[in-house]
Amino acid sequence: MTAYGWDEGWAETFAPHAAEGLLPGRVIRVDRGQCDVVTAGGVLRADTAFVTPHDPLRVVCTGDWVALDPGGNPRYVRTCLPRRTAFVRSTSSKRSEGQILAANVDHAIVAVSLGVELDLGRIERFLALAWESGAQPVVVLTKADLVPDEVTRSHLVQDVETTAPGVPVLPVSAARGEGLDVLTALVSGGTSVLLGQSGAGKSTLANALLGEDVMDVRTTRDVDGKGRHTTTTRNLLALRDGGVLIDTPGLRGVGLWDAETGVGQVFSEIEELATRCRFHDCAHDSEPGCAVRAAIEDGDLPVRRLDSYRKLKRENQWIVAKTDARLRAELRRDWKRKGAQGRAAMEAKRGRLR
Repeated sequence: MTAYGWDEGWAETFAPHAAEGLLPGRVIRVDRGQCDVVTAGGVLRADTAFVTPHDPLRVVCTGDWVALDPGGNPRYVRTCLPRRTAFVRSTSSKRSEGQILAANVDHAIVAVSLGVELDLGRIERFLALAWESGAQPVVVLTKADLVPDEVTRSHLVQDVETTAPGVPVLPVSAARGEGLDVLTALVSGGTSVLLGQSGAGKSTLANALLGEDVMDVRTTRDVDGKGRHTTTTRNLLALRDGGVLIDTPGLRGVGLWDAETGVGQVFSEIEELATRCRFHDCAHDSEPGCAVRAAIEDGDLPVRRLDSYRKLKRENQWIVAKTDARLRAELRRDWKRKGAQGRAAMEAKRGRLR
């Protein structure tokens, strides 16, 4: 099972289960209470009834390492090994829960199409979740052949690099094979998850990395460059040159889920600037001695970056507050304080006008 990521660390973790006569395996697909698990003896179908907790973040997920019954019909997953990393987003529902997309991932490949206008804010969202998961993010700019002008392409890459500090940004054309050698070398040593919107070229990229047409591919709409869901489940597949790839369906929503560390990593330059502000609780608005505002005025920090940072920080606070009563109380007090300050300022303004 080395080809699927089994190593000495997993063997040591699994040792107590091996003593009980259970089989190790890695989940390569999950389907409503059942999953496909690759083992030393091949791929087995197993039921997950024994590992269906109330916490949605602990359900069996593609990429998990599990312990299986050695026999029986049906065969059952008895337990999941502790995850090294987990890619989690908030659900599209209004309930206070997250959704785990992939487990035990080393690289999070964010596929972004150059066939449409870049959405830098969405890239920042993906990167925040990727950093929070514990994986190393990689931005792959797909369909690079649609931007034949080298100068224009260089500017687009530079825009994304500014948006993704510390993250490799690779322009790739799967149709022409451009840039695939660098990406293949990068992902060959572990588990990678492929993320992005429908129409970003994920399935085409997956086929290029796999070396064969395993994933179905559909054309995007010419009007807006959007695609239809080609991939409908999360599948773990062994790559031709080593490593494994988890391909995911196109994500319409990229909601944060307790990603404070990830947001800080994406906007590391703002967090570093904030340490130089005169006040430790500076809101980077109109306070004196604000290093963040000074950087904007000097042209060193785009206003868009600060706006995006504030937006993701607020959203993440709101998500965390849904399950944290203390934080909810703090936010309510802060809202009341700001409301009182606003009303006082308005009254003072009216007094001056009189």
